[in-house]
Amino acid sequence: MSPQATTHQAHGRPDDRVTAPVARPERASGAKRASGANGAGPSDAGPYARHTPIGLARLAAPRRGPIAGRTGPGRESAVALQDAVDRTDQAGSVRDSATAEHGAAAGSRRLGVTLAIVLFAQLMIILDLTVVNIALPNIARGLQLSATGLSWVMNAYSLTFGGLLLLGGRAGDLLGRRRVFLAGIALFTLASLAGGLASSAPMLLASRALQGVGAAFATPATLATIITNFPEGRARTRALALFTGVITGGASLGLVLGGMITQWVTWRWVFFVNVPVGAAVLLAAPRYLTESARQRGRFDAQGALTSTTGMAALVYGFIRAASNGWTDRLALAAFAAAAVLLTAFVLHEARAAQPVTPLRLFADRSRAGAYVARLLLVGGMFGMFFFLTQFVQNVLGFSPLQAGVSFLPMTLALFSVSRLAPRLIPRVGAKRLMLVGMLPVVGGMTWLSQISPATTYWPGVLGPMLLLGVGMGLAFVPLTMASLAGVAAEDSGAAWSMVNVTQQVGGALGLAILVTVYGHASRVAATHAPSLGGRLEQTQQMLAHAMASSFGAAAVFDALALVVIVIAIRFRRAAAPATG
Repeated sequence: MSPQATTHQAHGRPDDRVTAPVARPERASGAKRASGANGAGPSDAGPYARHTPIGLARLAAPRRGPIAGRTGPGRESAVALQDAVDRTDQAGSVRDSATAEHGAAAGSRRLGVTLAIVLFAQLMIILDLTVVNIALPNIARGLQLSATGLSWVMNAYSLTFGGLLLLGGRAGDLLGRRRVFLAGIALFTLASLAGGLASSAPMLLASRALQGVGAAFATPATLATIITNFPEGRARTRALALFTGVITGGASLGLVLGGMITQWVTWRWVFFVNVPVGAAVLLAAPRYLTESARQRGRFDAQGALTSTTGMAALVYGFIRAASNGWTDRLALAAFAAAAVLLTAFVLHEARAAQPVTPLRLFADRSRAGAYVARLLLVGGMFGMFFFLTQFVQNVLGFSPLQAGVSFLPMTLALFSVSRLAPRLIPRVGAKRLMLVGMLPVVGGMTWLSQISPATTYWPGVLGPMLLLGVGMGLAFVPLTMASLAGVAAEDSGAAWSMVNVTQQVGGALGLAILVTVYGHASRVAATHAPSLGGRLEQTQQMLAHAMASSFGAAAVFDALALVVIVIAIRFRRAAAPATG
């Protein structure tokens, strides 16, 4: 008699239930074993289970639950099997945990490389704003440039960079930010190579204009990459702090690097230095940067045309006024054209279905206030760089290298404090940290307004620079956060473009106004020249007096930025999404 029939009789089951199908459970068990070997589920009783009596089906089904209580020679095998299953489950859990930890570490490394690529690209672009400043006299001698022609070495870059930023942001939204970023970096790198090889003034000026175009298309994608890759919170705050440190410290570092290159090598290397950095970014970016989703739509041709030409006219007008005065006809014509074009731009954007610059970015009072405060603060900062580099060389007698190195303490202070700012924000609050940072900025600029030919580097120059570095390091991180708070993902490119536009317009506008103040103060000082002694003393006295007046005007810019922060900027616990 089969074991199944014996078991049923022992339980008092009637023999009439043990019929021909008794043999089928064994077939079913064989089928089950076969299916189990092939990976079938444990509850599969085989194809004959539905034909067996209920009692035999229970016998055919696998036992579940603890093995304790079983007897017979199969107990040891069952226990060993259960132990093997338990060890396999534990090993699987360990493997899953190790795999998860490895994946998290790999993801963290990838984010780190992504951030490094973005920071190096942005540093290369920011350095180019100031690295050429100290090399300008050598460039003039090398290419026989007049003073007017030399000014275009800076102006060609500023015009194309400031004028095309909005278009660059829109191109990234529609064509993919990584694609536009790589195209911009490639153009910037090739233009830098052409600038270093330039054998004539027109070739150099053309390369500078192309550098500005490349920067305009690459820059909007840099911060957008941070926003899309780093989740909102501590990780994004730290990334933004590093990014802001690069932006604010890069200008000072450019002065140091420009002095080293000009004195030790040749002015051509202020352009060549971009080539290896750009090549490295182009090699690494396709592997580590993810492409953004391409938005459906089309280019806002009218908006792009009016904004680009309007911004270019505005920047040109300020630069022209800085060199030729506010009554210059071309400057006035440029301002009139800018007013018409930018008015047409605003009216068109208000009606456009897919605007190049969503006007809803300005609907938030805090964000609009952050744009205005940045414009004022950067205007004063650019003026400080422009005049202080001349003061240390023309009045204190520093060499190009000494002039560049003299800015290093401010750069180190700014970068170090900007790294500390994210830790202070949760304790102090973003707005309070901005206000605390603005106080040494105003104080440092006011201190510079007291310079004279008798001023020494320490403490008359270094002291104010340290105050400015600490203050800007504290203020710029939360100011950047306020500029981007609540921005929808689809508007991130345009939002960051506006941050850069305010910087370029602020730099051009601020420098133009400060140069106008400088010119007026120089003419006033010149009327007292006969009583100032020798020619060298007269020149230094006029320079110092005019620069002190310009620093005083820059302090007014910073004080106005402080007022805007107090009145307009508010931080909420949770950033609200942009409306519209």
